Amino acid sequence: MPPFLLPSNPITTIDQYLATDIGGKGVAEAVRLGPDATIELITASGLRGRGGGGFPTGRKWAGVRAQPGGQRYLVCNAAEGEPGTFKDRALLRANPYQVVEGMVIAAFAIGAAEAFICLKASFKQEVELIKQAISDFQSAGICSDCTFNVVAGPDEYLFGEEKAMLEVIEGKPPLPRRLAPYEHGLFDATPQGGWEASSHGDVTRSDLPNPTLVNNLETLSNVAHILVKGVDWFRSMGTEESPGNVIATVVGDVASPGVGEIELGTPLVDVINTVGGGVLEGRQIKGVFSGVANPVITAQNLNALVSYEGLDEVGSGMGASGFVVYDDTACMVDVAYQFSRFLYIESCGQCPPCKLGSGEITSALERIETGAGEDRDFEVIGHWLEKVTDSSRCFLATEEQLMVSSVMRAFPEEFAAHVEQHGCPYGDRRPMPKIVDLDNGVPTWDESFWLKQPDWTYASPT
Repeated sequence: MPPFLLPSNPITTIDQYLATDIGGKGVAEAVRLGPDATIELITASGLRGRGGGGFPTGRKWAGVRAQPGGQRYLVCNAAEGEPGTFKDRALLRANPYQVVEGMVIAAFAIGAAEAFICLKASFKQEVELIKQAISDFQSAGICSDCTFNVVAGPDEYLFGEEKAMLEVIEGKPPLPRRLAPYEHGLFDATPQGGWEASSHGDVTRSDLPNPTLVNNLETLSNVAHILVKGVDWFRSMGTEESPGNVIATVVGDVASPGVGEIELGTPLVDVINTVGGGVLEGRQIKGVFSGVANPVITAQNLNALVSYEGLDEVGSGMGASGFVVYDDTACMVDVAYQFSRFLYIESCGQCPPCKLGSGEITSALERIETGAGEDRDFEVIGHWLEKVTDSSRCFLATEEQLMVSSVMRAFPEEFAAHVEQHGCPYGDRRPMPKIVDLDNGVPTWDESFWLKQPDWTYASPT
């Protein structure tokens, strides 16, 4: 099945988009069907959230539409910041118009008063692309009365967490709320779980939750295609539980790092070879990480199917389908340290076990990696892996727990060798795979990672 989310030639004007097989037709079909039937069609398609959770999209829409409350809002999450991921930026560069049309349809289906799309301010090219696409849609009369807001937010990882994203939209730091968006939505005028009340415009809020739908950009990019081409077409790709295509990023120890559209259910090794060009000659894959949110996928599981159920079967997960590959020369202790440091630095500090625990784990991993480790460091790590998720408001602490424990279980001999030899027996340190740009097989890494401090300030370069 040919790609449909990533066209071979980028669509850069509204005229080009309207000349495609879906341009503007998805909105027309949604209006013809009506909100309820539109939601039923998306439900029947089996589309699942592409941001990492994999929750059924139609069920999420139906839940927000059925939730009693004041105003409803739609939020498109395009603030990707997980290491190894570049899919949302690739989609915006390839065709921002399908994103806007998906947002129009979703807003119509749930009865949203306004729609917001959230990107990091550092995504300058993508911010301009989506602004132009929105303006073109409105000028073309496809959605002339829609209210769209582009929110350019901070670089913090937690900006991409849906509850923290609502805080940023309201002008506050990206600190996750306790309640989910459908329970405590945008501009809710009553404090929920300790949060200050928020107002919006001239509208007076009561004690209603303003249920809010948050969908990932890739999820919404599929919507117009499904409305126009139908459920059977969409389900002809992928698997029964994971229909459709997905945008995969492959970086790390591969010949040609890149982003590509693949059919769900494709073996992981084929994705690595097709999208990333495979590992270098003479090398073997040691481990693959789907971002930092899931356990490591080891060499014996490379034939696992890239689908929600396929990667779950081998004890890992899809995440945002950003795969970081490490070959047999990589130090997995260093990988665990780097990823743990990322999560520690990006932890917001609202939940003390998360901030304190991830910090202690990171320090112990650093001691082991640099040759200063002792047996006691393993006790420290084990203690905090049990405690780090206590009272957590978001999934970050669970990511720390899953990722670190999986590496230690999969590569115990490497940890032992570091302590016994008082140093790393492997080669050079790999770069932290947080992507600033990915162009023609050449990634640009975020070097500021090593300067960022636990309080989200930056140290001066030395």
